[in-house]
Amino acid sequence: MPAILGLSAFYHDSAAALMVDGQVIAAAQEERFTRKKHDPDFPANAIQYCLQESGLTEADIDYVGFYDKPFMKFERL
Repeated sequence: MPAILGLSAFYHDSAAALMVDGQVIAAAQEERFTRKKHDPDFPANAIQYCLQESGLTEADIDYVGFYDKPFMKFERL
């Protein structure tokens, strides 16, 4: 039962999504918790939401994926 946490961070609209056995279990945008439109910060609240919805803990996550190479954005500054 591989559990994969997908992240989008450090750009506009940060978010987290959790898949287990190829099925999306939970997903959320960070702005829903911070009430900061297009929140670019690390999606800690969205991650916590996904874990709570799934009943999993951080130790249960097998892989973490990013949509992009977020640190490349910092190199452009």
